[in-house]
Amino acid sequence: MQYSFFLPTQVIHGENCVRDNAQLVSRLGKKALLVTGRSSAKLSGAWDDVVAVLTDAGIEYEAFTEVEPNPSLANVTAGGNRAREYQPDFIIAIGGGSPLDAAKAIATLAVNDIPADELFSNQFAQRPLPIVAIPTTAGTGSEVTPYSILTDPKQETKRSFSVPEVFPVIAFLDYRYTMGLPVSVTINTGVDALSHLVEGYLSLRATDFSSLLAQRGIELWAQCIPALKAREFSAEVRDKLLVASTLGGFTISHTGTTLVHALGYSLTYYHGLPHGHANGVLMGEYLRFTAQSTPDRVEKVLGWLGLGSVDGFIALMDQLLETKLELSEAEIGQYAQKAMKTRNISFSQGQPTEEDLRQILSASCR
Repeated sequence: MQYSFFLPTQVIHGENCVRDNAQLVSRLGKKALLVTGRSSAKLSGAWDDVVAVLTDAGIEYEAFTEVEPNPSLANVTAGGNRAREYQPDFIIAIGGGSPLDAAKAIATLAVNDIPADELFSNQFAQRPLPIVAIPTTAGTGSEVTPYSILTDPKQETKRSFSVPEVFPVIAFLDYRYTMGLPVSVTINTGVDALSHLVEGYLSLRATDFSSLLAQRGIELWAQCIPALKAREFSAEVRDKLLVASTLGGFTISHTGTTLVHALGYSLTYYHGLPHGHANGVLMGEYLRFTAQSTPDRVEKVLGWLGLGSVDGFIALMDQLLETKLELSEAEIGQYAQKAMKTRNISFSQGQPTEEDLRQILSASCR
């Protein structure tokens, strides 16, 4: 196998890591645009730490705080317009996957005056602005990926663009910013992180290096299962979930995701399921399908999780994700067709067909 392994993001981990490493931020310029949602950055405590660092360093800043859940092309267009008006030297993204993904689009649009749908071309005249990423959830791993996932209403789905230049230059991991997350958000984002680790390990693009990261992430995540079941999260558990999420981000940066994401996008777009929840609904039957072609790797995943079977995995997801979803035959057909058009399918083991996807959806949304 021929492959390259590229990890350009400097990861700084630990309590107070933003304030303790202020000099790293000050090197990036004199003007910053903060990109976040309406309240999560301030509620988490990350906002105060960032503002203190910028103020002490004499760095000017403005904020774009209008990032929506599952940001749309219109949403990042507004952010890009704000950035072109303000002309910052760099972007600081604070929040969950939505603000971090939006920040990558805004960093690109800040220096490329193009329609937002041209982001998907992955070809830009000007290099995107540098990004500092500060996650306040433990789910997407976007702080260490080159992916920006955006909602495209014309296509009625989520789509991504990806260039190496939107890898954040620095990721600050401080579990304290996740301590106040609601239980439902903690579980949904945690399952999202697990899906990245599992799909990355089972991807056709998996390598020795990515598989080591995935294994460590799954093992860390498994240590949190009792807390996830009990819905009680100590500082230690929060920290493990955050690191597992980042390991998942590093993993999929090299492997991409698979049919779980391809199908899950429709469950989010049409039914409003949080992204991680949608993935969790589908992962059990995905494992069952993948075990037909690569049983050894699926067995390893289950073993690292301390589970004896795919049915045991499904039972765990059922326990964590309480909302059930039933799909009509027409919906199953529509979502399978849409998924077959994505690159994710080509990364999946077993050469899945549209009929395979139909069966996975049918068995998952029972």
